Parts: sequence; structure tokens; C-alpha cells
Amino acid sequence: MHQKVGRVLRIALCLTPVLGLCGWAGGSALWPFSRVGDRGEESANRLCTIAAGELRPAQAAPAPIIKARTNPTAAVETIPGMPPVLDPTNLYSATAAGRLSLAAAGALPRIYVPNRRSNDVTAIDPATLQVVDRFKVGVYPQHIVPSWDLKTLWVANNGSRRGGGSLTPIDPATGKAGSNIPVDDPYNLYFTPDGRSAIVVAESRKRLDFRDPATMALQQSIPAPSCSGINHADFSIDGRYAIFTCEFRGGGLVKIDLINHRVLGYLRLSKGGMPQDIRIAPDGGLFYVADMHADGVFLVDGDTFSEVGFIPTGIGTHGLYPSRDATKLYVANRGSHSVRGRPHGPGSIAVIDFATGKVEKTWPIPGGGSPDMGNVTADGKQLWLSGRFDNVVYAIDTATGATRNIPVDQEPHGLTVWPQPGRYSLGHTGNMR
Repeated sequence: MHQKVGRVLRIALCLTPVLGLCGWAGGSALWPFSRVGDRGEESANRLCTIAAGELRPAQAAPAPIIKARTNPTAAVETIPGMPPVLDPTNLYSATAAGRLSLAAAGALPRIYVPNRRSNDVTAIDPATLQVVDRFKVGVYPQHIVPSWDLKTLWVANNGSRRGGGSLTPIDPATGKAGSNIPVDDPYNLYFTPDGRSAIVVAESRKRLDFRDPATMALQQSIPAPSCSGINHADFSIDGRYAIFTCEFRGGGLVKIDLINHRVLGYLRLSKGGMPQDIRIAPDGGLFYVADMHADGVFLVDGDTFSEVGFIPTGIGTHGLYPSRDATKLYVANRGSHSVRGRPHGPGSIAVIDFATGKVEKTWPIPGGGSPDMGNVTADGKQLWLSGRFDNVVYAIDTATGATRNIPVDQEPHGLTVWPQPGRYSLGHTGNMR
């Protein structure tokens, strides 16, 4: 599968300059930018010339944390406290249709949509495609995230320029929201593979805050000063490290050691500029990185932390979601290179075959649209995505690509589909294992 693709790509790299861990400056040494709207959204459309003397070399990564898996069927040695990998050839095996956990089985079937501009959440019944509830949350809700134990949904409200960030808990059994918990700049939210910490992605602070997963009390912070717009993440198959995307000022990635809680290094992608979502391949061999300026998906070897390939997918590549059988990767192309795109743009969904690494079909949004973030229903029959600039969400038939639009409130973003199969959640809109 990916081992064959990876070997071909690595051979090709031997004949071309290797990007590796490139020089990457942080702070004001990199491209100038202008903020648009709230904290955490920066326009990367202005270009400038950088004098060579201004660049600061990236922090060099030490030797790889783990060696490449020479036997993909061998058992994976996970970090202490992390549930075992059931199938080393498919780390998504526990998220297949019909594998609903008892912890999530009593949840109401709902699509929860955070509407960033109206500071509220829309709840949709996926069976009827009807809005069944709306409720206020904190300032600028960005994503809705299942907790590690699957018992709570957290709304990440990253606040305004004046602060006011918070996390709002939702009880999945009732669909009702609890009281906001004040938290600094929670643009996104993840959980360590052992479930001992929540990781609040403080985007505008260039920082990761490790917190108690229940009370959200601060445990430790990891600064990532050369990662402007630290954003989305995924985790190695054994749980030893995570790779986060750096959205602004030229874009790139940062690798985080989850054992010692430190930055291992930075990687700047060869023709990128605005990396968004990131997703590990089913066999754990590669990471797929959506880049909104490159209009496609980069392939990154996580262990060596090097770029090994690129797959063009469409304009404004943004969200990445595996199919329930882990054979396909649904890629949401937002239809714009800007953080303020226009309605009814050339948005589409590309379907990548994991085995070949090729786009096998593309579904345009009828009448134009701006597909952003979401996930797949428990049975795998629908892909739900927010229409970021169109104030709608899309319910897409994964067999045919047929699309239904459901109106919501202002600027929907990181919706979650609940319940989802899996034993535990690593966060975001449903990064399940």
C-alpha cells in the first residue's frame, strides 16, 4: 500500500534537492501579514522580499523517535496508557461502521455546527436534515470536539482580540450545553493518546497548553515560536509524537514530542503557504497535509519529518476525512485561497484512494460553495461539511456525491458529527481511533 508509494517517492527525492528541516524564521522575521477579523486569522496574501541575513535557522530535530516500521504487520509498541493498535495495517479499524462504543451509544444523533460570527451552535438531525436546536456559546466558536472518553463535546471559543476565550461543554445524551469554562485562546482542541491531557491549541499565542481533560486546569505549556497560526494536528501510530500545521506567514509544520513535551523541529513545505488539516494514513506510514494555497495534499514522512510527495486536489484544499472502511480520503476544497472567500465559490470534494495515492473522483458543490470542516456519519453514508462562506452545511452522499444544503447561522466552521465509531477521541472534529 503506502510502503510502495513511499519507496517510489523516496527514490525520486534522491534525484532532487531534499527539503528536510529547512531554515524557518519566526516572529517578525518572516512575511508581513495583516490580521482580518478576530485574533488567529491572518491574511497571507501580501508578499515581500526577505533578506538572507534575516532568516533564523530552524531548531534541528534529533534522531527520529522511532525507526521506520520494516514490518507493517508487526504489533505496534504504543506509549504507556494508550490503547493498543488493534490492526497495525489500519489504525482506523476501530472506527468502521458498526463499531460504536458503549460510551457514545446513548448519544443523540446530531450534527453540531459552531457558527463563528453569530456565537452560537446549530444542532441538526441527520435523519431528517432539519435544524432541531440553536443555543448560544462563547465568543467566536471555531470547532466542536469529542472528548477522549467520548462523554463530552467541547465547543472551542477562541475569543476576540480582547480575550474572552472559553470552552463550552455539551452533554451528547441531551444535546444541552453547560457553562463556559474560561480558557486562553482555544482555537482548537486535541487529547493526548493516553487520555491524560487535553491540548488546547492557542493559535495566536503560538503555544500548546496541556490541560486536565475534565476540569481544563493548566498542566503545562509548550511554546512553538516559529509556528505562526498553529492549527490542526494528527498523531503517530504509536502516540510518541504529533505534527501540527502552521497556517500563516508562509506555512509549515511543527513536530511535538509527546513523551518529553518539547518541540522536535519545524518543516517548511516546498510549494505551500497555508497548511490546514492533517491526517495520518491508515498504515501509519505517511501524513497527508492539506494546503489551501498549494491546492492539494502534501505527503510527509512523520518519522524522518520530510516531504515525500504532493497530490493536487482542488482550489483551497482544507479538510481531510477518512472513509469508514479506511480506503478513501475525502478532501474538502474550500474554493478560495483567502480567509475571507466569497459565497458560491468553486468548492469541491476530492476522493483520494489510499492504496494508489490518486484522486479517483471529484464532486463539485452544485451552484458553488465553500466546504470546510466536518466528518462522516457513523454508517459512512454521508459526509457532512460546513459551508464556511455560504451560511449552510452540506450533507453529501458518499456513494454518489449528491449534496443537500441546510441553512445555519453566520460562518459555520468546525462541525462535528456525533456519535462516531471508535474507542477514544484524539480531538478536533472527530479524530477517532
